[in-house]
Amino acid sequence: MMKFVLFSISAGLIEIGSFTLLNEVFHLPYWVSYLVALVLSVLWNFTLNRRYTFKSAANVPVAMLKVAAFYVVFTPLSTALEHWYTATLGWNEYLATGANMLLNFVTEFVYQRYFVFGKSLDTRK
Repeated sequence: MMKFVLFSISAGLIEIGSFTLLNEVFHLPYWVSYLVALVLSVLWNFTLNRRYTFKSAANVPVAMLKVAAFYVVFTPLSTALEHWYTATLGWNEYLATGANMLLNFVTEFVYQRYFVFGKSLDTRK
């Protein structure tokens, strides 16, 4: 669990850093900044967690498709949540992003631990 937390923190830094760059420097629409930042953090997090946290020798394309399936559901829901937080509730964009990052952290750990890598834990030499 501790490795997952540390790698998630690093992925969170990538997400916040890229979001800030795209949102503040390039002034891209909020949802574009969020989506690109999310994809970058997911790729980073998946790669590190597959190798070091779950030590999985599972087929990488299959595992990545399972993660992609998670994000096919999570991304539109979290994008709608981000919009609701900011447009309806008046939250700051960074507070909204942080709330979704926390939601993502919890749901992604459970999903990866039990569905993506559950049968292949500690199979990597």
